[in-house]
Amino acid sequence: MKALLSPLLQSRIKSETVTKSEKWLGYLAGPAGALLLNAVLATYLNVYYTDVLNLTGLWSGVFLTVFPIVSKIIDAVTNVVMGQIIDRTHTREGKARPWLLLSAFLVPVTGILLFTVPESSDTVKAVWVMVSYNLFYSFAYTVFNMSHNLMVPLSTRDGTARGGLSVFNQITTIMMSGILVALIFPMVVMPMIGVDKSKWITLMSILSIVALPLTLTEYFFTKERVTEEASAQEKKLSFGRQMKLLFTDKYMILMYGYFLIYTVGTTLKNLGLVYYCNYVLGTYNDGVTQMLVSVIGGIPMGIGIFAVWPLAKKFGKRNVTMVGFILYAVGSLICWMFPHTLAVVLVGQFIKNIGGLPCAYVFMALFADCLDHLEWKKDLRMDGAAMSIYNIIAVAMVGIMTGVFNWMLAKAGYLAPITANSVSEAASKLAENGWTAQVALADLKPAADGVLTVAMQQPDKVNGVISFAFVGLEVFTGVALVVILFFLNVEKKLPEEQAEIRTRHEKTLKETEK
Repeated sequence: MKALLSPLLQSRIKSETVTKSEKWLGYLAGPAGALLLNAVLATYLNVYYTDVLNLTGLWSGVFLTVFPIVSKIIDAVTNVVMGQIIDRTHTREGKARPWLLLSAFLVPVTGILLFTVPESSDTVKAVWVMVSYNLFYSFAYTVFNMSHNLMVPLSTRDGTARGGLSVFNQITTIMMSGILVALIFPMVVMPMIGVDKSKWITLMSILSIVALPLTLTEYFFTKERVTEEASAQEKKLSFGRQMKLLFTDKYMILMYGYFLIYTVGTTLKNLGLVYYCNYVLGTYNDGVTQMLVSVIGGIPMGIGIFAVWPLAKKFGKRNVTMVGFILYAVGSLICWMFPHTLAVVLVGQFIKNIGGLPCAYVFMALFADCLDHLEWKKDLRMDGAAMSIYNIIAVAMVGIMTGVFNWMLAKAGYLAPITANSVSEAASKLAENGWTAQVALADLKPAADGVLTVAMQQPDKVNGVISFAFVGLEVFTGVALVVILFFLNVEKKLPEEQAEIRTRHEKTLKETEK
């Protein structure tokens, strides 16, 4: 189906080469709103469920274990559907960009619904959580994420320009997760909102609304040059045929395996971060521990803006990333050996995050290289189908690992914080349940409304689970990724393959014009 968009909705980028406004507005500023919201959700949505809504023990811990996994099965299906829709979308504005436009409105609405859980029975809360979660992740964010992630592969074939866009894109992700969410939230925001539901709703509504104008900016300041180039020779294939072609290509299999293992480790780390800083390394929302851990993680990311791409161009994206993951595993091991010692953990985090730089900045460029290789090999592009598998891995692992993490917390005996209007009320609740406060009640500072948030000392099993999630698992994933990358030498013959692709397109264009 050929669709025409109004001139008012046309891209503001007309150049056949990547422009500065495209980099700064389309790839740096534009994605910031949705990525900020997603970064906050990745770190704090589970905290909202366990600490604010107090759902850890719902249905004997089964709800928070099963619901994320079931939801991600739904999400996986919608990613497949969305990939097929994108591959069958034909407009003057491309095949992925029009869906950015739709997502600009869907993401804010569903983001707000995630937190406006009504005060009602546990069953009503559970239904609302399940429905709102799937409206956001399985629908709205799927539309955004699929189209957003395809912008780099579809923007240009120029390897240098594409690598630059990948870096700009990742700078935004790191700014949102590594600065705002990792620094400002634990130091300023979380101590202010505590477990006050109304404050959470206000904050998340603001963040959701901010995503609207920024996502529109991404839409207007991006351009699908590869789509325009290939439109004359697109072939229609069934989903089954596309999957067969994708999973018979060595480099695509390796790329998906690489991303799967990386996502498992990173997801569990993200889930464990707040709990680790609150209970193992520091005290609940102390505003310092998580900030220090995040600063040490953020400094290497800042350095990487200037260092990674020059190194990747000189030594190859695969090679630099492989060396990085050796450091990644070493840094994680240092943290895991001394999980309670702040100074040692900070050193380990610094080493680990130096090692994670290449993956962070050049992954999407390497993924685009694999797509080009596949096009050379099969003489067709399957961007939507390829990205749907990528997104299925991303969302499925988030759901699975969230369920696993919550199950481990519940089985280990995690104790959620309580609230009280006075020290005496808090003492009474603690005595009634046989709990021990993490810090002396007299030292707790009430929120502006006078409410005290009291965190518990966690059982040793809980602290062990949290430590493995945040610093232990990535020792093993780092080693596994080095092995996979050893075989992922797609860059070796890529220039020759891209030249042959251009020759094919020129020949097809001439035949079409006759």
